[in-house]
Amino acid sequence: MEKLFLFNTLSRAKEEFIPLETGKAGIYCCGPTVYNFAHIGNLRAYFFEDILKRVLLYNGYDVKHVMNITDVGHLVSDDDEGEDKMEKGASREGKTVWEIAEFYTEAFKNDIAMLNILPPTVYCKATDFIKEQIDMVKCLDDKGYTYKTNDGVYFDTQKFPEYGKLALLDIEGLEEGKRIAFSDEKKHKTDFALWKFSPKDQKRQMEWESPWGTGFPGWHIECSAMSIKFLGRHFDIHCGGVDHIPIHHTNEIAQAEACTGEKFVNYWLHGEFLIEEKGKMSKSAGEFLRLKTLVDKGYSPLDYRYFLLMTHYRKKIKFSFENLDAARNGFQNLKNRIKEIKSAAPQQSKTLTDEALKYKTKFHESINDDLNIGEGLAILWDALKDSALNDLDKVLLANEFDEILGLDLNKIEAEKPDDVPEEIIGLANKRKEAKAAKDFKLADELRQLIKEKGYELLDKKGGEFEIKPL
Repeated sequence: MEKLFLFNTLSRAKEEFIPLETGKAGIYCCGPTVYNFAHIGNLRAYFFEDILKRVLLYNGYDVKHVMNITDVGHLVSDDDEGEDKMEKGASREGKTVWEIAEFYTEAFKNDIAMLNILPPTVYCKATDFIKEQIDMVKCLDDKGYTYKTNDGVYFDTQKFPEYGKLALLDIEGLEEGKRIAFSDEKKHKTDFALWKFSPKDQKRQMEWESPWGTGFPGWHIECSAMSIKFLGRHFDIHCGGVDHIPIHHTNEIAQAEACTGEKFVNYWLHGEFLIEEKGKMSKSAGEFLRLKTLVDKGYSPLDYRYFLLMTHYRKKIKFSFENLDAARNGFQNLKNRIKEIKSAAPQQSKTLTDEALKYKTKFHESINDDLNIGEGLAILWDALKDSALNDLDKVLLANEFDEILGLDLNKIEAEKPDDVPEEIIGLANKRKEAKAAKDFKLADELRQLIKEKGYELLDKKGGEFEIKPL
């Protein structure tokens, strides 16, 4: 196997990936809290994890990929205060918590399927593993890491000397209330809930009996308990967004290593935010963009995937429809180029020439350098433009690179003489949107542009249309 280097948040450096078991890789990825739809910023994290998984598979690893579904215990502050997000979602929609969880879990799975994100080997719901979470709290309790307050059982971070090593937290420098809402009962500002008690004056929809009282697990305990159940006490890779570094993943390490006495995870990988003009996209702000929003505006889910491919996972990416339009145009150009090449390519050999192998080597080196997929995409474009390569080489390279890119390039068929280019179809769809919005000036301009490109647009009932070559 070729050497693969990954940026490990724990060391703040690129490190060679050396698995615990030769030829195998265990990955745990923090999944969605299923109280609402995923927004396109959330989906960027799962996209980066998909690239990681594809790169591992491309390198020949047998990958066991585990993802949790948080359907209980994630409080609105992401710390230990406020209402459970699931209970809040149920109240918002007038449904049971169980109905909310099932609906938004399926919506999430549909989103990642549309983005060609490979599903995990194991989905694990927090509510299916309450026993394992209680057992881990018992373990920590028995070892003296916990204390009890009126509202729950807490982890005493002062008893774990390495607390904060992932985030390089300056514990003394943290101001009370800046990290978690300060309570007189909490001994230290970084302490966190392992088990929360149900309010005495109300019955929750999701609550369980425990040795400490009726209640529900804290958010962080589920990931430690379930990752250990499926991947073992010590495993290879743990992923998530950069927002998980200072609290969620820091707490996961503390409770897991305090319980087992072993190192929890070897490589921690974190993806950066997708940002808008106003800053990081957030559900708490009320309005957010879903993948369906983009589809309703005429974009393909793979247009968004192409947009994400252009930026390294550890860099912020700025979303705007102007930037998405540029990505869509680039993706369309790529598909058109491959159509042309497939039309001309002989379909005999499946062996790459020496010149093509150089591109394959460059691509492999790029993706193995901390998942540098943007450079990998550029290498594909260089190959497609290289007149020294024959068309069959270009087709074979595109199909192989697509094992990582995930753009369905292998499904593109050779261009037929009567095919209407996707560029024209896109312009026709934009005209349809303009007419629906009563922007008739733009609609007329788009009709003229389509005509200039050699096609006639025939309107039909219900806003539909037919495209014919002139």
